[in-house]
Parts: sequence; structure tokens; C-alpha cells
Amino acid sequence: MHITQGTFSYLPDLTDEEITAQIDYALGNSWPLSVEFTDDPHPRNTYWEMWGMPMFDLADAAGVLMEVNACREAYPNHYIRLNAYDARLGRQTIVLSFLVHRPAEEPGFRLDRQESHDRAIRYTTHAYATERPAGERYQPTDRR
Repeated sequence: MHITQGTFSYLPDLTDEEITAQIDYALGNSWPLSVEFTDDPHPRNTYWEMWGMPMFDLADAAGVLMEVNACREAYPNHYIRLNAYDARLGRQTIVLSFLVHRPAEEPGFRLDRQESHDRAIRYTTHAYATERPAGERYQPTDRR
């Protein structure tokens, strides 16, 4: 299953050149960037681990891409996203967020149905990856 979160989520994975173009666009709008990673991409898990500090002072896309690649190297089996912030209105607002890396194997989600009072039906999602311990959720499986 291909996780779809953020801008460009229904497109094929972006190349480094396409990521650089988006970084240039964000920097051209004076939007600082940050890199985040997680092994639990549940749609309600909005707080991912931050890789370093937000890059408020970088003006070159190469520096941002260097941080993305360092995070990819450190966490090859995690989801990694890039966020751009706009603080013009006096508050930090994410104006652009997209995945720049995903694990080779994505186990996906299950939809659980629960019947409630007055014939109401509630649905929740369950990530198959969370059945493994944190940090080992997207390790390649042995398929002998």
C-alpha cells in the first residue's frame, strides 16, 4: 500500500531534482524548511520526529537536500517529509508538506468497523506496521 499524505502524494515519488525545485520554490517565498521522520505514518499522527532544527537561515537548496539525504541515510526504513513554514501572519503555519522518502515495504492499514448504539457505525484504521515494535516497523521481512 502506498501511503498518501501531503502535497504530491498521488504522484510518483519525487526525484532529487524535483525535490530541489520545490525547495527552491519554498526558499523563493522566504519559507523556512524542516525535515521530519516517523515509522508510524497514521493519518492522525501529525507530530513526527524532527531531524535537527528548522532551517530558518538557509538560502540554498543544496543545504536542505543535504539534510534530507542525511536523514535518509540515518533512517532508511522510515517515512521522511519536508515541511515549509510561513510566518508572515505572526504564526508558524505549514504551507507545503510532502514526503521525500518512504520505506521499501509499506504494509498498509486495516479498516476496523464497530457497531454502536442507534445503528451507528464507527470506523477506525489500524496500521499493520504498529504490530512491530517502534524502530523495527519497516524492516525488510524474510520471505523464504
